[in-house]
Amino acid sequence: MSRKTTISLIKCDVGSLAGHHVVASPLFNIAKKNLQQATQEGLIDSYFVFNAGDDLELLMTHDKGESSIEIHELAWNTFKETADKALEMKLYGAGQDLLKTAFSGNVRGLGPGVAEMEIEERGSDPIVVFAADKTSVGSFNYPLFRIFADPMNTAGLVIDPGMLGGFRFEVVDAIENKSIVLKCPEEMYELIALIGTVGRYSVSRVWRAKDDLICATSSVTKLSLIAGKYVGKDDPVMILRAQHGLPAVGEILAPFMHSYLVEGWMRGSHWGPLMPVGLRSSKCTAFDGPPRIVALGFQVANGRIACDDDGKPMIADLFDDPAFALARREAVDNARTLRRMGEFEPARLSAEAMEYTTIKQVLEKLGKRFQPFKE
Repeated sequence: MSRKTTISLIKCDVGSLAGHHVVASPLFNIAKKNLQQATQEGLIDSYFVFNAGDDLELLMTHDKGESSIEIHELAWNTFKETADKALEMKLYGAGQDLLKTAFSGNVRGLGPGVAEMEIEERGSDPIVVFAADKTSVGSFNYPLFRIFADPMNTAGLVIDPGMLGGFRFEVVDAIENKSIVLKCPEEMYELIALIGTVGRYSVSRVWRAKDDLICATSSVTKLSLIAGKYVGKDDPVMILRAQHGLPAVGEILAPFMHSYLVEGWMRGSHWGPLMPVGLRSSKCTAFDGPPRIVALGFQVANGRIACDDDGKPMIADLFDDPAFALARREAVDNARTLRRMGEFEPARLSAEAMEYTTIKQVLEKLGKRFQPFKE
């Protein structure tokens, strides 16, 4: 049996340059320093630091397993140090995702978003990680369905014998804090019935049905339910395995050739089009958006992100490609259409979702002025 490798992607909004825009370079430097030191000490095997808009993203490989106290403490301490630096620099929203003041063994429930996957390495293991900004958990429901259940997107569901048995989806109910596993294609309609309600249900894991091989994992922490109020969007992250009886990298990316609408955007209170961008464009501007998503591809080899001859991790910036230019144009066009609606639904979120925003304070202010209505 080959060694088990854990891939951890942990993110946090620790503070941003010029509003909710982009991660500042001094914060990158702190994160790289801490993860380089952890590599030298043997805690992690490899790493890559990047950003999705104003979220700092820590990608790490190691052999400590999922939910490792050591790995999560490394991430927590890094986020605390970068948040302190952001506060010193008076960056905007310094440490806004750090909802608790003390580490308690796992960053889940403390604010940062986490996607982790422990795997037994295959002969070749291509990995794709996604990170989104200005959106919420549930935003990956649509592409995960397309990738693992829709034969019109993923040809392998029809012509690859390794995928003919379908996939199993774990769906989390964020309101009642429970989960269910549904198998496709047999329970496809039931799956859509749930995950189409993106504000409540979200896909957390996907396995290949025939052998329970883990294929995908995403963060499902809803910050508003932890804090009881709006403190920033969830900005989810996701890890997927590809090829060899799993969807090809091209099939994983295909759903993003068109834009689609997600919850979040300005003040976490609006529907917005998700824009696939390369790392150089991973910054939010117009109306704090549009919501952005980046996709990075790499190979795992003997516990590490495969490196070039100079020892530098080889990372493919998958959305930095003209193939996604139409999706970016669609996102801008749809953003302009929605903004013409101003603060009227459906551009603004539903009343249920707005309960966790500052609209609640407006209603409390006006509450005593409401009188019984008589026709």
